[in-house]
Amino acid sequence: MLTLDKYNFKDKKACVRVDFNVPLDKSFTITDDTRLRACVPTISKILKDGGSCILMSHLGRPKDGPEEKSSLKHVVKWLKDTYKTNVHFADDCIGESAKTLSSALKPGEILLLENLRFYKQEEKGDEEFAKKLASYGNVWVNDAFGTAHRAHASTAVMGKFFSERVCGFVMQAELENAEKVLGNATKPYTAIMGGSKISDKILIIERLLDKVDNLIIGGGMTYTFVLAQGGKIGKSISEPDKVDLAKSIIEKAKVKGVKLYFPLDNMCADSFSNDANRKIVGAGEIPDGWEGLDIGPESVKSFKKIVEESKTILWNGPMGVFEFPNFAIGTNAIADSVVKATESGAYSLIGGGDSASAINNAGYGDKVSYVSTGGGALLEYMEGKVLPGVAALN
Repeated sequence: MLTLDKYNFKDKKACVRVDFNVPLDKSFTITDDTRLRACVPTISKILKDGGSCILMSHLGRPKDGPEEKSSLKHVVKWLKDTYKTNVHFADDCIGESAKTLSSALKPGEILLLENLRFYKQEEKGDEEFAKKLASYGNVWVNDAFGTAHRAHASTAVMGKFFSERVCGFVMQAELENAEKVLGNATKPYTAIMGGSKISDKILIIERLLDKVDNLIIGGGMTYTFVLAQGGKIGKSISEPDKVDLAKSIIEKAKVKGVKLYFPLDNMCADSFSNDANRKIVGAGEIPDGWEGLDIGPESVKSFKKIVEESKTILWNGPMGVFEFPNFAIGTNAIADSVVKATESGAYSLIGGGDSASAINNAGYGDKVSYVSTGGGALLEYMEGKVLPGVAALN
């Protein structure tokens, strides 16, 4: 795979697939520029070499063509302020403006195309659509790891129209950091799996059973495991049809010598609300009418010890409903432990999505080894699936 640091972009027009899918408020102001900042090293390298950038992305989930709330024009000012160069905007990614502006683009300049998903051909992986996008430049750079698991026109199909295909810095960092927890990780190796459903994480859990020493289970998926062990969960979220699956994971962990850790207690609520009445009960002892929304203090104590003694840590998924401050205690405690372990020399990978939000909300984003922005793409890569956007770079 050709990486950015091994390529000179002088006088090249680079078609760069980025992930500018940023949140906007009601007045279309960017509320979190994490994804924009992540692409700065890639774009800066191309411009510094004396090349120009034709930036391509999606934003939101437009259903029927163009819509104001999903327009990438709201990103233009941020680009101008950041790169201090001419930033052009094509209001139709395959329209006349895109052809004219890309043709006239000078070295050191940026052209941002309008939202690719305003055309249904993008998500369908349409070859003709991809060919039109590819016609604007003479080298393809894919830096959008977060959409690499989709075989869309701009994330994968475009690659076939270029002899020179380059892996961007974001893509490279995501792949290299994923390999650190998939390859020969330093022991003891602990994976922390949270989230609401076993079914969402089963493939990655089964793969990790061949690699980890400790597997900590938290979040909503806990309660399906409690059912599998004959406990009471009240009205907690669960997947009763996945009880046999939970039993098989417990059995496989035993056979493979992996220590499986479940919460010892839970913080329960009488309604799904931050202001609900709360009480701590032992694992498998949640009364009718109550639901578990976080791990309890004994669980925190147990999990913290395991995490802080680890040398490699993978964390994917919160311990509870961390969006409610009263039920974020367990998640924040895990974040604190991961930071302490990292400070003591451990390698820590935070696996995107809610875990990334939790670690960033706690102000710890720069105190762990790597925070993935890959979400579903990271999970699929760690499950052993081939990602179309990565395969297109090989």
